[in-house]
Amino acid sequence: MLLHSVADRLNTVADHLPLPDQIRPGPGLSEILDDEVRRLARLLAHLAGEHAFRHRAATRYPAQITATQRRTTLALARAAEPTGAALAALGAAIQHLGLLTYLTQRSRSPTRARAITAAHQGLEDRLGATRSHLAYAAKQLRAVADTQSTPAAAAPSPSAASATAPHTP
Repeated sequence: MLLHSVADRLNTVADHLPLPDQIRPGPGLSEILDDEVRRLARLLAHLAGEHAFRHRAATRYPAQITATQRRTTLALARAAEPTGAALAALGAAIQHLGLLTYLTQRSRSPTRARAITAAHQGLEDRLGATRSHLAYAAKQLRAVADTQSTPAAAAPSPSAASATAPHTP
């Protein structure tokens, strides 16, 4: 449940990011990035805090920790890396947005036009990288959660199978 919840929250951040054809430099995009940076930073802190809490519990009470709890703790730790990379990519997106804003306020020139195109492409690339990192982290968490919550189906024993099979004369 925890891993699916965190994965959902990572996907929500990705869903709030504009797609390349929706990127319109301006205050609206700055506000979106501000909101998502804050949300993602809280998620990264949550991953770190939850991992630390579980790690301390495993150290203090090793006999009480199950294999599922160990896998959950490891999954949380592993999700921190792509989540941190997503946060870094958002930071780079903000830098590209700042450059784009700066360039649009300069006087027109061929150099300015090329620089605007490059900054816009950099912004698109960083937002795409952010979505990719978030999707990867969410996928990792879901994979661990799904393997833990789905019990393996037990094969029927041969005697049970023969008892239920119809008798043919």
